Amino acid sequence: MVADIFPWLGNRPIKEINAPELLAVLRKIESRGAHEKAQRAREYVGRVFRYAIQTGRAERDPSGDLRGALTPVKAKHHASITDPKAIGALIRSINGFVGSYTTKCALQLAPLVFVRPGELRQAEWTEIDFDKKEWRIPGHKMKMGEQHIIPLSRQAIEILESIQPLTGNGKYIFPSIRSTVRPMSENTVNAALRRMGYEKDEMTGHGFRSMASTLLHEHGWPHEAIERQLAHAERNKVSASYNFAEHLPKRREMMQWWADYLDELAAGAKVINLQKI
Repeated sequence: MVADIFPWLGNRPIKEINAPELLAVLRKIESRGAHEKAQRAREYVGRVFRYAIQTGRAERDPSGDLRGALTPVKAKHHASITDPKAIGALIRSINGFVGSYTTKCALQLAPLVFVRPGELRQAEWTEIDFDKKEWRIPGHKMKMGEQHIIPLSRQAIEILESIQPLTGNGKYIFPSIRSTVRPMSENTVNAALRRMGYEKDEMTGHGFRSMASTLLHEHGWPHEAIERQLAHAERNKVSASYNFAEHLPKRREMMQWWADYLDELAAGAKVINLQKI
């Protein structure tokens, strides 16, 4: 954003920026062959515009007009571990991680909430409701642009309570080691996994999502509840902005079951019972 967007649009009133202007800037990024970066830049700009709309600084988001205008990027496979025994070994390795306590807590929380890596590292204390046991991510921070609710299991609450004395006075739950006003680096979780011996073709920070999706489906949890918890795109665009709480009771039950299941795998248990729907 700083290098690719701000020099061209940073001094313009945000409400005056239109789709052709934005496309011209994104084309400059594409001209370097950085097609994936151009797509990410469009998503980031969209979040900025959505926040500007919410705060009265803009009336519409021109990035939405550019869907399909950029060179498509072939979807990448995010390496993930889905074998139950290997998952148990991974959780044990995470629990035994020797390094920054903040990084360890991020690693421990990642499989429990299975959000996107950027959503995890940018988590803010104001988004956590300990009474309701919920983490509510505002729409402008989400890939799909709508608020997302993560029901917090007992284990997730314990992790947050353990790190709160360390980072609770700041904005971010997982701040940068260099500055408390910035979130953790986007490479921190993946770098920690490498230190633990997991290569990039074995496991990534994004892989916790595939892990959860695979195992939850295998154990019979409703596809709709899993997809909603993963905050995947809603096919019905008309209703998409109204259903962030869809299947929430079932999702609460599912998230606690998932946390308990991971504990049992970490303990070496042979968990064979399937969820009864």
